[in-house]
Amino acid sequence: MSGTGGFGGHDGHERDGHDEWTEWHQGPDERGPFGDARGTDHGAGAVPPGAGGFGPDRSPHRIPLPRASVEDGGQPLPDLADLGDPAAVPLDLSHDVLKSLLGAWALAACSAAETAAVEEHLGACGACAEEALRLREAVGLLHQPESLDLDPALRTRVLESCLDRRPPHIPVPEWAAAYDAETARLDALLQDFGDAEWHAPVRLRWFEADAATSRRTTVAGVIAHLLTVDGLVAVALGLEDPLAGLAGGAPEAVGPAARTEAFWRASHFPPTRSVRGPWREQSHGIVRTVSFTGSTAGGLEVPYGEFALPLHDAMLDRAFECWMHAEDIAEAVDYPYEPPAPRHLNKMIDLAARMLPVALAERRRTGLSAPGRTPHLVPAGAPGRSLRLEIEGAAGGEWLIPLDSPAAVGSADHEVAHVALDGVEFCRLAAGHVPPEEAAAGQLGDREAIRDVLFAAAGLSRL
Repeated sequence: MSGTGGFGGHDGHERDGHDEWTEWHQGPDERGPFGDARGTDHGAGAVPPGAGGFGPDRSPHRIPLPRASVEDGGQPLPDLADLGDPAAVPLDLSHDVLKSLLGAWALAACSAAETAAVEEHLGACGACAEEALRLREAVGLLHQPESLDLDPALRTRVLESCLDRRPPHIPVPEWAAAYDAETARLDALLQDFGDAEWHAPVRLRWFEADAATSRRTTVAGVIAHLLTVDGLVAVALGLEDPLAGLAGGAPEAVGPAARTEAFWRASHFPPTRSVRGPWREQSHGIVRTVSFTGSTAGGLEVPYGEFALPLHDAMLDRAFECWMHAEDIAEAVDYPYEPPAPRHLNKMIDLAARMLPVALAERRRTGLSAPGRTPHLVPAGAPGRSLRLEIEGAAGGEWLIPLDSPAAVGSADHEVAHVALDGVEFCRLAAGHVPPEEAAAGQLGDREAIRDVLFAAAGLSRL
């Protein structure tokens, strides 16, 4: 760039063997910097031999002594008005030079004189003015004040704003809203994945017989798992079974784990990014179908192999698993992922709490609960021993869990224990991502009942 010289620079003119230091020491009256006559007097203020100057013992290459500052001499400082106009001298630059400065000007990296010259030129040259505008817009993109990642709540806010203006002709049922939101969030996470992310290793975790279990797969393998298990809901709604497209099909696979294993085995190659399209289309088809059927399909049962769930609860179950596996994927690619909206998270917690009495009965049936912990079974509809489950946070609440029979009624009068957990922590416990012994739970009351409930919550998890 153009400009004046920096430290140690010259003014561009040779001085016939004399430099500024020589001219300053050899004035018209041949007096030194302190007023002494050279070589004639060595009194007070004179420069002694060997200390500089020109004499028999003085070298012209010695560094001169510093000049006294006007502030040290007691002299008044010059008036600013006497310094003249401080404005920079305008630069006379060619068109090519000014055009080459446009990038630096857009980045505010030009000197004051260069900036003035460029801006004066932009007023007269249309081509450079257009180029400068494009460069300024590009610089604006380089200095984003906010993250380029979309706010996870943006979709919800936009939809709510639109629906406030014009209600949808066919709205999504409230009990399907969590599934709609979680599949959309996961789809947004997958949108920009490359081959490396799709093949990133993921470890699926769950609890089985009070022991932690895991299975290694990839990001694409997780989406294939969601595709096959969501297929249970799709088949119940009359949609196509994703296993039907495989070689030979897998009609004998009825449970989530069996269907997943069948899909993985039937795939000639490990699942790749191509699995995203079928999963995405299937999730859209499920939401569209339940929106058309509305409340008439709410009582429809979805078989899970050893048990069945009403469609309302099956949709919550699929939303819950979609969120948990989205966290697995985000962890595998080192990307942050937020929990669901509180109103959706509360419904997922409610489903897990309602399933705990059946899980406790299953533990007794399989011998995981030691004999003698449950002295008697309570008749259906009668109050019995209960545990108060308190969930903290925006999605929290309280649930009374009957301990002695799935058909018993929770009762505050028969409360024997109290457990308090954070909402997200409880969900991760129910997903098998947190061991029951390590769950950050506040505990009060019957320790055996508390242990049974925590292990029963972990036992809700599955592949």
